[in-house]
Amino acid sequence: MTMTVSEFLEIPQLNKKVARIGFGCCPMGMHGWGATDETELVRAVHAALGKGVNLFDTADVYGIGESEKVLGKALKGMRQEAIIATKFGVRIKDGKTFYDNSMGWINNAVDLSLSRLQTDYIDLYQVHNWDGKIPFDEIFGILSGLKKAGKILAFGVTNIDLKDVNVDRIPGNLSTFSFEYGLAKRTYEPKIFSNHEKLGLCFLSWGSLGQGILSGKYDENSDLPENDRRRREVYRNFHGKKLEHNLRIVDYMRKILNNYENKTLTQMAIRWILDQIPFSIALTGVKRSEQLEENIGGLGWKIDPEHHSRLCELSEVDSRKKAQNAQK
Repeated sequence: MTMTVSEFLEIPQLNKKVARIGFGCCPMGMHGWGATDETELVRAVHAALGKGVNLFDTADVYGIGESEKVLGKALKGMRQEAIIATKFGVRIKDGKTFYDNSMGWINNAVDLSLSRLQTDYIDLYQVHNWDGKIPFDEIFGILSGLKKAGKILAFGVTNIDLKDVNVDRIPGNLSTFSFEYGLAKRTYEPKIFSNHEKLGLCFLSWGSLGQGILSGKYDENSDLPENDRRRREVYRNFHGKKLEHNLRIVDYMRKILNNYENKTLTQMAIRWILDQIPFSIALTGVKRSEQLEENIGGLGWKIDPEHHSRLCELSEVDSRKKAQNAQK
């Protein structure tokens, strides 16, 4: 069944309605996510716009610029229909990854992103990670300058707790914040609610499907291809006790799925985020238009409160452990 977007939020400062499902463009970098095809990725972008999915979340480091290039190509002639969110601050040089929030790099990075995206402005420019060196007052000042120059419309932060940063004033141009979040990772949930309560920003969840483990397509016997980064143990969702924990959540979703007509595990995992965090947009990585179509099916319905509560119980282990560790 063909679906279109039925739920929207308004991102502060952009004054645009944004679908509560965002198109995650990390796989568009065509590196580390198994087989990808540029033609199919472009087709998926066009399908997204046709169905009302208008937020495309990329980063300059995804495929070392390749994701932005493909997205720019895909949006040619349709730029006004899209909300482009990209990121800066993670650099790779001589095979080493490091963070850089310096003025020189930000000004260079934004121009490089604009060129790769084939656009003269970025809707949402995000600090990918903090380097621990440049004060946030300075970072926000640079970003405000880019907004005045018309290069960006608004800015946000990812992987950063705004309550902990030492700033004189959170700027009005700040629109979003983002953490890894979903049934497979609830560690940051207290920070998500406290940041929103204090600042009223829109939340973007990344890793919404636990890098795909919540889709039900994988189990303890799955043999991922050599070119799939999830083979590495740093992707904990696919290894050891964390994998076992995630599969218990998947098993429960399977048991209750027959209560929801024509819904899939992926759609239930997305729906849980949207129900749990009303001010959220769930970002989901997309490689094919069929995945996009399935993701949209997470909109326009609700999980039964009893089932939602049980999913909270099954998935709360990360949050509980973090609280226990803080008390030690």
